Amino acid sequence: MTVWLLRHGLTAENARRCYLGRRLNPPLSPEGAQALKTANFAPVKVYVSPLVRARQTAQILFPTAETETVADLAEMDFGDFDGRTADEMADDPTYRAWVEQGCETRCPNGETRVEFCARTCRAFAALVDRAAAEGRERLVIVAHGGTQRAVMERFSAPPCGYFSLRPPFGGGYVLDYDAALWQREQKLRLLSKVSFTKEGAAC
Repeated sequence: MTVWLLRHGLTAENARRCYLGRRLNPPLSPEGAQALKTANFAPVKVYVSPLVRARQTAQILFPTAETETVADLAEMDFGDFDGRTADEMADDPTYRAWVEQGCETRCPNGETRVEFCARTCRAFAALVDRAAAEGRERLVIVAHGGTQRAVMERFSAPPCGYFSLRPPFGGGYVLDYDAALWQREQKLRLLSKVSFTKEGAAC
């Protein structure tokens, strides 16, 4: 089984380099939607984050697929930081303290990174187990950059550091499920990166 872990397309907030979590729920920007292209394969089902930008992306990439929403695939809750840029918060002592502590503490009125990673990885592992039990050839997930970072850090072989990844809009990672490796270590082998934008090459 191959696992396709994809990020949504660009939003206006992404273009402004805002923290964009689960509080705001903007659509893809016109440019972001236009940049995407239909994927070169057609899964029967795609699992999506409940946020609009992920659902819209899934509809563009996989127009014939059934979609199933998985709430815990939603992006991290950045709380009071959501929708704001680092420059806008440069003089905010709460934001500065959060950055100085490695972005590990709780966002005000939001989540900690540990909480976010735990819920996302729990949801992802459940989907892998379900797809394997059903004998599927592919598991396709459309979610967020944070979702990709959390999953790749925990489950990818070789491992990927959370902050070292630069998840692409409209793209992501293809992983291989091997039952023995998953049962022994809960790891998936990283096969390749993938892009479904008009300037990127799908693989």
